[in-house]
Amino acid sequence: MILISTDPALGEELWRGELASAGTCVAAVERARRAFPEWSGRPTAERLAILEAYAARLRDVAEDVALRIARETGKPLWEARTELSAMVGKVALAAAAMAERAGQRVSPTDFGSATLEHRPHGVMAVLGPYNFPGHLPNGHIVPALLAGNCVVFKPSEHTPWVGETMVELLHSAGVPRDVVQIVHGGRETGAALLACEVDGVLFTGSAAAGRILRRQFAERPEVILALELGGNNPLVAWDGNPDRAAAIVVQSAFITAGQRCTCARRLIVPTGAYGDGIVAAVVERMTQLTTGAWYDDPEPFMGPLISASAAEAACSAQTALLAAGARSVVPLERLDSRSDAFVTPGLVDCTGVATSDQEIFAPLLQVVRVPDFDAALAEANRTRFGLAAGLISDDDRLWDRFRNATRAGVVNRNRPTTGASGALPFGGVGESGNHRPSGYYAADYCAYPVAGLAADRVNAIAALPGERPLVTVAPIGPR
Repeated sequence: MILISTDPALGEELWRGELASAGTCVAAVERARRAFPEWSGRPTAERLAILEAYAARLRDVAEDVALRIARETGKPLWEARTELSAMVGKVALAAAAMAERAGQRVSPTDFGSATLEHRPHGVMAVLGPYNFPGHLPNGHIVPALLAGNCVVFKPSEHTPWVGETMVELLHSAGVPRDVVQIVHGGRETGAALLACEVDGVLFTGSAAAGRILRRQFAERPEVILALELGGNNPLVAWDGNPDRAAAIVVQSAFITAGQRCTCARRLIVPTGAYGDGIVAAVVERMTQLTTGAWYDDPEPFMGPLISASAAEAACSAQTALLAAGARSVVPLERLDSRSDAFVTPGLVDCTGVATSDQEIFAPLLQVVRVPDFDAALAEANRTRFGLAAGLISDDDRLWDRFRNATRAGVVNRNRPTTGASGALPFGGVGESGNHRPSGYYAADYCAYPVAGLAADRVNAIAALPGERPLVTVAPIGPR
């Protein structure tokens, strides 16, 4: 069977290839298993040199790869370029993280030495998402390869072209073909890959899929499971210049057409004049946002959703909120002049409405008004997720309260919730992950620690209480 990838802005075919069968997945894992001893046995410096060559190749063809990202995801070209830049930078960050968090250490003792080293797990299955088809799987694959693992990668069925491009560049840089392989397909292919005898699963996707994976691997504790899931992220806008605050809100909620797991989904403001002013400023900025295709000039703020079905789901989510009693402030609407995947940003007032705690993966922001900061904190934590949260405030005391009380893995102040540093860990708590953050901490799940005590020679050791002391017996001479 054939998998076809299309441009969501134009509907044009971009790439086609074969769907991987269950047998294809088994064969790929077996080849990776056979390749593992040689790859893991190479010096770390040699593996790093190959990955540095991969980063250099990414730089050499940066514009072409960025264009492929833009065309396959629909995101503006300016944003695709930032994704490509993050991919290049990952190699140096992974090397630094490995040296710091998964390196080697020898400490002298009175009997010899205490040692710490890290070893790769083996064959890692990497399942990538469509919103960052290069950056997010790259963030798993690079540290996994650097640690000495082999990788079988299944990109999203929406973005196979970018995935194929990344693997081709890894091969051209010197990574052996059996060390990193790619299998294409949707849910069935992913399930087939995970049914294989892999040593680790590195997954970026929805919380619903994360729950399935937790259950699937509950009786396979030998498999390392790193889950990077979604969020129903709160952004509390409490004080400060309303227009500047609104700029932070807009970038938090609507960048990438709302298709980032760190996008703000709930805007929490104080009841009264300031809250009204924030909402009015957000509405004003929303009316100025441009939605368009990757090839538009001037470049738009955001592109389409990944597919027409994603746009339909966004409209359905808005309808459900309105049916529950929410009030439309700025309606999310389909753009008839574009492909069926285009929608405009939307804002709904959900104050006093019992809304479902779901991640709406689209440019739809819910505003909730609360009477005081205690209520704002309670509302921010009213979620089973815990990925990102943000506070807009000039008050240091409120910031101290917020960062100490908010249960999330990424907590920002006066910056968009979508801002994250590659030199820091990235991940969440609750249903946003399983306490294995990626980013700088990916080194932690790509290798396991081995601790040891070593003496150079077999020497006598001190007897413990109740133990017969070691007695040295003189050799028996001739009678």
